[in-house]
Amino acid sequence: MADQKRTPLMIVTWAWVGLPFVYGVYELLLKLGPLFGG
Repeated sequence: MADQKRTPLMIVTWAWVGLPFVYGVYELLLKLGPLFGG
């Protein structure tokens, strides 16, 4: 288990990596629709 001091750092780190990743996947899905769907 992570100690109390590292928990906020872990949250910030996951957000720093995860949010751009989720946004990129979202943009990809928006662009795949017209590409394959016509």
